[in-house]
Amino acid sequence: MEIVQKNKTGRLLSVAQFAIEHPAFSQPALRHLIFDAEANGFWKVVRRIGKRKILLDEQAFFDWVNEQNKGGQNES
Repeated sequence: MEIVQKNKTGRLLSVAQFAIEHPAFSQPALRHLIFDAEANGFWKVVRRIGKRKILLDEQAFFDWVNEQNKGGQNES
């Protein structure tokens, strides 16, 4: 069963689906980001259903990546 849904911010993908759609990000790497989500701000990307189901908001992910890039740069 495939869960891909568009919401107001972007598509919701499982970790496995996200890794397939974006092979630059492996499942273990994504799971590591999820594990440390409170510390690294990745909680903005994660959508939880119950205790086990985790979906990633595709648009929020790339917004988060852009935020990480801005960390070391001076904005003019």
